[in-house]
Amino acid sequence: MRWVFWILGLFALAVALALALRYNTGYALLVWPPYRVELSLNLLVLLLIAGFAVGYLLLRFIFGAIGLPAKVREFRARRRRESARTTMLEALRAFFEERYGRAEKAAASAMESGESPALGAVLAARAAHELRHYEQRDGYLARAEKLAPADAAMRIIAEADMLLDQRRFQDALLALKALPEKHTAALRLELKAQQQAKNWEQTLPLIGQLERRGVFDATQAGQLRRYAHAENLKRKALDRQALEECWQKIPTDQKRDFKVAAAAAQCFMTLGGCAQANQIIEQALETEWDSELVGLYAECVGTEAIRQIERAEKWLKTNPRDAVLLLTLGKLCALQELWGKAQSYLEASISVEPTYSAHLALAQLNDRLGNADAARRHYRESLELAVAQLKQMTGGRRRTPL
Repeated sequence: MRWVFWILGLFALAVALALALRYNTGYALLVWPPYRVELSLNLLVLLLIAGFAVGYLLLRFIFGAIGLPAKVREFRARRRRESARTTMLEALRAFFEERYGRAEKAAASAMESGESPALGAVLAARAAHELRHYEQRDGYLARAEKLAPADAAMRIIAEADMLLDQRRFQDALLALKALPEKHTAALRLELKAQQQAKNWEQTLPLIGQLERRGVFDATQAGQLRRYAHAENLKRKALDRQALEECWQKIPTDQKRDFKVAAAAAQCFMTLGGCAQANQIIEQALETEWDSELVGLYAECVGTEAIRQIERAEKWLKTNPRDAVLLLTLGKLCALQELWGKAQSYLEASISVEPTYSAHLALAQLNDRLGNADAARRHYRESLELAVAQLKQMTGGRRRTPL
């Protein structure tokens, strides 16, 4: 619709000019001795307009000719950039199609063209890594550092990730140290590297930082802390002083976690610290009941076995049908040669949940009491339950003979 108005406007302008020229009877006299030129004013105006147009076009042509080499250079550079972008897109497409050989070649070509050299080098390095061409990968990373030092974060994170995949945990941690400021992705990589390197003490502050940044919720962070504390305690299970120092550093609320308490109790039991192990178990069970933790209560009996029995019988009032608690009481009573109570608790445990551990404990008790038939029966039932549990754990699969 706009072109219609333009045409109408041009026609109106032409009509106005024609009328103006018709009624203009003036003239102009140009004197250049010995010449005299007399022109109508209308012709002079037309000549001036034409001269201006010719001059303008001539100047445009001159300046265009002068700027032509720069435009040619700009055109060629634009073509190179477009070609490099096309090559980079081809490299990305090939990489995600898992055609790593083609991706490496295309990314290397894009890198050499100077278009996003850091991205091209890192992509070529990742493709070479997938092909297990580690020397070429390291060469691309070195080129990325040289060509684009400002893009260090992308290169370092990619390098650390590939080193982790290669199980070079310490090298990955060393690479991440070069980052001036660690963002969330770098912290996650560092946490993974510390976990795989089994540096459990170093994982704890990283878990806290990632929780504050919203990467982990409270439940996930709690599970990671629980695992880190438990593994850190296990690494110190042969050094009593180191174990106690590690236990003291753990916050009180996390000491009551049943997984952490179980790991600590087992470590102290290994070093003969039965009293401390039982105290850890008791304090944890006051916060949260856990049958697995109760099962450790009879694994290391100190000088206060009677007190342990009394404590366990108090727990039985609130957990009367806990098979593990009944089994624990049976073992504690058997150790104190309270044969009747031991047999009663063990039989009650089997009635709640038959397990190979309860049948084995009852078989050993009958063996000590001289009840051979009952002992054999419980030994057999214990073996059957153990075999059934083993089959269930292995999915009932049998090894095929070669």
